[in-house]
Amino acid sequence: MIPLVKPFIPDKRILMPALEEILYSGYIAEGQPVRDFETEFSHFIGNNNCLALHAGTDALHIALILAGVRQGDEVISTPMTAEPTNIAITMVGAKVVWGDVDPNTGLLDPESVRSLISPKTKAIMLVHYAGMVCDMNKFNEISKEYNIPIIEDAAHALGSKFNGNYIGNNSQYTIFSLQAIKHMTTIDGGFIVLKDDRQMSRARRLKWFGLDKKVSRLENDIKETGYKYAMNNLNATIGLVQMKYLRRVLNIYIDNGIYYDNNLKNINGVELVKYYPNTEPSYWLYTMKVEHRDDFIKMMESNGITASPLHHRSDTHSIFKDSKRELPNMEKWYSNFIHIPCGWWISDEDRNKIVNVIKKGW
Repeated sequence: MIPLVKPFIPDKRILMPALEEILYSGYIAEGQPVRDFETEFSHFIGNNNCLALHAGTDALHIALILAGVRQGDEVISTPMTAEPTNIAITMVGAKVVWGDVDPNTGLLDPESVRSLISPKTKAIMLVHYAGMVCDMNKFNEISKEYNIPIIEDAAHALGSKFNGNYIGNNSQYTIFSLQAIKHMTTIDGGFIVLKDDRQMSRARRLKWFGLDKKVSRLENDIKETGYKYAMNNLNATIGLVQMKYLRRVLNIYIDNGIYYDNNLKNINGVELVKYYPNTEPSYWLYTMKVEHRDDFIKMMESNGITASPLHHRSDTHSIFKDSKRELPNMEKWYSNFIHIPCGWWISDEDRNKIVNVIKKGW
């Protein structure tokens, strides 16, 4: 069966010696390898304000704190995402307000967001779902008009671009996930990327119990609650090795995605997603819409190909019962979107097979 997701792990002859060196070095907690990984990631993204963390969820939590979101505030977000995006909002005691999606892309609709802004709105949480990039031209206008910060959840969007730059250079806060099945994995891990370097020192304290690591522990004075969100040297070492392969791995995702864009056109029962102006997806999942989705999934599986919606809409969870509202465009999108395999493990032969199988119908 051709899988939908699969972690890329470097050759053990390269990875294992690097890990053994750290394991037996006597220093496996956060240290120089983490700082080196932050530097490498910063160079790749094009933004020096990158902070490595234990998970993308940690990055979401810190971003919300830095944005000033507190108990009783509201954050406009999307139900079309994995669970951590919106669970993080509950971690600061805020209420999720569901924006509707664009039924053509599944991404948060700027006009829906605009209609929901209230005096309680303290942040907009948008998700570059599956590596597709939201309509950032419109979101930037909204953020500037209402002076509301945007948090870009780019867990799926490492290597995606807006205005020719990698995601991580636009909004005040961007988060990345390095969890097991993402474009690049450190087994667990994440980054918060900030536009304003003046917030970096606070972010660094928040990820380590509120302690300032530039000051002796004996002289520290904790002024606000911090957390155990630091990345360790083992995860960072995996990341440093992964960085050597990142561009090559991303290019395979993107090449396969563009191949599907060009070869799945004008097929009965298939509707391709349109990408917003000045955006370039990184195709973590190849996303499209199909008629009779259940039949499509069964047909693909019978041909040895995994196809799945993968994510369950977040607004159905009981924890968000007070946020429930009608989302007609989400209903349209959720009924027929699908993902097909697109990643680094998909060969030219595989992608040809996938296209030909779809063309035969279901």
